[in-house]
Amino acid sequence: MILDYIGLKEINGSLIVLDDVENASFEEVVDIHMDDGTMRRGRIVQMEGNRVVVQVFEGTRGISLDNTSTRLMGHPMEMPLSPEILGRVFNGSGRPIDGLGEIFPLKKANINGTPINPVSREYPKNYINTGISTIDTLMTLIRGQKLPIFSGSGMKHNELAVQIARQSKISDDSGSNFAIVFAAMGVKNDVAEYFRRSFDESGVLQKVVMFLNLANDPIIERILTPRCALTVAEYLAFELGMHILVIMTDMTSYAEALREFSSSKGEIPGRKGFPGYLYSDLASLYERAGMIRGKKGSVTQIPILTMPNDDVTHPVPDLTGYITEGQIVLDRSLDSSGFYPPVSVLPSLSRLMKDGIGAGFTREDHSALSNQLFASYAKVMDARSLASVIGEEELSPVDKKYIEFGKLFESQFVNQGFNENRTIDQSLDLGWKLLSTLPRGELDRVDDAILDKYYSKSENAEKTEQEPEEE
Repeated sequence: MILDYIGLKEINGSLIVLDDVENASFEEVVDIHMDDGTMRRGRIVQMEGNRVVVQVFEGTRGISLDNTSTRLMGHPMEMPLSPEILGRVFNGSGRPIDGLGEIFPLKKANINGTPINPVSREYPKNYINTGISTIDTLMTLIRGQKLPIFSGSGMKHNELAVQIARQSKISDDSGSNFAIVFAAMGVKNDVAEYFRRSFDESGVLQKVVMFLNLANDPIIERILTPRCALTVAEYLAFELGMHILVIMTDMTSYAEALREFSSSKGEIPGRKGFPGYLYSDLASLYERAGMIRGKKGSVTQIPILTMPNDDVTHPVPDLTGYITEGQIVLDRSLDSSGFYPPVSVLPSLSRLMKDGIGAGFTREDHSALSNQLFASYAKVMDARSLASVIGEEELSPVDKKYIEFGKLFESQFVNQGFNENRTIDQSLDLGWKLLSTLPRGELDRVDDAILDKYYSKSENAEKTEQEPEEE
């Protein structure tokens, strides 16, 4: 039996309170009919006996305490799903905003998802090629992984997100079953338009499902956006057998929305005002990535978050780092020097890359080259620190070689054009070419067999390039 409850007990921010409600369920969807005939949607977020607190997605402006009719729908919030969802654009709560009409669903799914049985999970292997040298070579993205990007306010993470979405492809396929789910939270109108225009102009929009929550949209809608996006990703991956890359930006905006909502419920705040359950809430999103045994598809996540004051100990990046399998850190000094993408190599890592690279996946020398580039670049930082104390002229010949290597590494390997799409072989060959500027005795992370095969080839190529200049 469907009951309509007339009137409200109280209104508090985006929350309304009803008394004497029977047979209600947590997270149940509620339809709210107003005096003027319009309808808003909400969900039950708190229950105390027969007293329920409802979160109104569109806000409570204009809602009356006396004549508002509230109806419990008997199910949690659901996302309509169909193969035709590819190429569509939705708002933060999953409603189409591209003017192409409603989705005709084959099924509807709870946006909170269902937990993946740990026993049925398959270990992530095989890589996703992003076309960006630093990511593909040094912090490889593995299919089924969750690899966040730690950025800062004003840095080029939006451009990087677009480039990854535009260039990414799986290694062993033409791309026919690869797609992107893109969720933007709390973005300004011009940024949202930039995302839509970039995908449209590059021709990838038909392989992208977009969720756009604007900065002036209700803050409560922001909490739903990643859940709607991940529900679509799980449907495409585990029911249609597609490989899905989910890009979510900006998770800091999501966490701040969660903080505001928690405060409006009167919950006791934790570190920096965020709710004490921020860790488990983020985990409920990030852990929806992965592969399931017996299913062809996979869900890979790249959450992007901006660190306030570039502080990596801020609760959002701090907790994200505990849950995810590595991180890609963007560096403000590289960004201000004009390098793009400004990836800070040393603090970045991918914890799963060791099992998705090498012979049979990328190339046999990938792991050794990656280790050597990390080690050599770390020595570049040591040499620069020493030079700042005693001056570059006083450095040893080897340290001067490292200084030169560092300049080449940042200008040729880290720096890459926005429209430049490098294959994995091009990136690896470029790495060897740069290492050939160092004495062979300094390459102590690579065994002799690989050195004989690749270092000598790079060294000969370097000499061939230099000979015409000497003549």
